[in-house]
Amino acid sequence: MSRTASINRQTAETKIQLTLDLDGTGQSQIQTGVGFFDHMLTLFARHGLMDLEIHAQGDLEVDQHHTVEDVGICLGQALLDALGDKKGITRYGGKTLPMEETLITSAVDLSGRAWFVCHVEFPTEKIGDFDSQLVEDFWQAVSANAKMNLHLVLHHGRNSHHIAEGIFKTTARALREAVAIDARETAVPSTKGSL
Repeated sequence: MSRTASINRQTAETKIQLTLDLDGTGQSQIQTGVGFFDHMLTLFARHGLMDLEIHAQGDLEVDQHHTVEDVGICLGQALLDALGDKKGITRYGGKTLPMEETLITSAVDLSGRAWFVCHVEFPTEKIGDFDSQLVEDFWQAVSANAKMNLHLVLHHGRNSHHIAEGIFKTTARALREAVAIDARETAVPSTKGSL
C-alpha cells in the first residue's frame, strides 16, 4: 500500500509543489527560498522518517508569511491524502523531547477534526531573518488542513532557534508514531468506524 501524496497549489502569492511519502527514510529536497524554514522542514522529514520534496516560489519581496503558511496548507493536505481511510494506523502520537536547554511536548490525534493549541512563546521576534511567529502560523495551517488535533507545549527554553527546532523535531516524532501502522489494528481506530 503506497501512502504518498502530491499537492500542487498556485495562487497570486505562491506556487508550491509538494510530494510526501509517509513510509520513507527521511530523505528531503526542500527549496522554499526561506533558509531557516528549509532547515526546519529538512529536520521534520528526517525525524518523521517521511520523504518530502517541496519546491516553493512565494512573494518574498512582501514577506515570508504567504510562503510559510501555504507550505503548511500543502503539507496538511498531503498528510490527509496520504493517510487515505486511516485503516490500521496508530492514530495518536505524543513526544516530549529536549533540544539543548529547551523542552517541548507535541501531541497529535489524526481524528479527522482540526484543533490546534500552541502554548509557546518565543523570546525574540526573529530567528535570523525569520519571523518567529511564523512557526505557530505554519503548524496551525498543517493542523487545519490535515484535519488533526495538534497540541504544542513549551515547558522551558530561552533560545528561539532551539525552541523552533524542538517543535519541528518533536512534532515529526509524534506524527511518525501516529501515522505508523499498528499490526494489531485491523480497522479504523475509532468507535465511529471512520476518522
